[in-house]
Amino acid sequence: MPGKIVLVGEPMGLFIAKEEGELSEVKNFSASIAGAEYNVAVGLTRLGHEVSYCTKLGNDPMADRILGGMKENHISTDLILRDDEKLTGFMMKGKTAVGDPKIAYFRKGSAASCISTHDIDKLDLCECEFLHVTGVFPAVSPSACNAVKRLIKRCKDLDMIISFDPNLRPQLWPGEQEMIRTLNSFAESADTVLPGIAEGKILTGRDTPEGIAEFYHKKGVTNVVVKLGSSGAFYSGPNGSGTVPGFKVNKVVDTVGAGDGFAAGVVSALAEGLSLKDAVKRGTVIGAIQVTNVGDNEGLPTREELEAIMEKGEC
Repeated sequence: MPGKIVLVGEPMGLFIAKEEGELSEVKNFSASIAGAEYNVAVGLTRLGHEVSYCTKLGNDPMADRILGGMKENHISTDLILRDDEKLTGFMMKGKTAVGDPKIAYFRKGSAASCISTHDIDKLDLCECEFLHVTGVFPAVSPSACNAVKRLIKRCKDLDMIISFDPNLRPQLWPGEQEMIRTLNSFAESADTVLPGIAEGKILTGRDTPEGIAEFYHKKGVTNVVVKLGSSGAFYSGPNGSGTVPGFKVNKVVDTVGAGDGFAAGVVSALAEGLSLKDAVKRGTVIGAIQVTNVGDNEGLPTREELEAIMEKGEC
């Protein structure tokens, strides 16, 4: 396997409703762990990659649960900092038979949101070769945004390969223009950018996958992958462009985490030296697998499970 992949973000406790209804009225929940970057980390380790997660946690039971989940999923905790004064964030997710579930966040002022550039400067990034960043964590707080900027700079100085998933969370930003400006500056620092088609339209003002790819190529991005939902994904890189169709799904159970599964597929494949087209194929399969499972990351496959489903041609 290639060198270690670093992720930075905010892993949170997750309480998933066991019955439909308003979150304020649901009586039974199951406990898990959430966070876009955490989902990607789980996806990568299940495929056999070595992963380190950079974040800051409180000294509380929620943090202990998250650390336990990381160890269980073989995610290295060597880049995790602790805060005795701030608490670890968590979220609640509803249950629904139609559309996306309701979400409630409890993360304002969390330990992770208070991570600083000084914290980033303390990190030992030796033996790390790849960095994956999303647009979620920079939106959590100005401090987190500055910390991500510092981490990207450190990684670029070490010639690490960087991938970026915009993963828009407009509700977390002060305004749309600041979100666009900040996330596009992150994209310019990346080797691979992974926007969804709707995200790409917001960030670039372009209406087509080809136009979105052209926008980022002009910014110096080598690989651009535009997610098209169930229709698959468009890719564009030095060796050409094309569209990979969506992988067949027999029944959609939960759409949350599909984009993170897609990212895990693409990033893992590129780290292994696969072509951009083959990386996108892997991404579409893992994204499809994830929507057939309840929870944000429980369905992410091992390499053996992935190969079996790819051979079957549906999930």
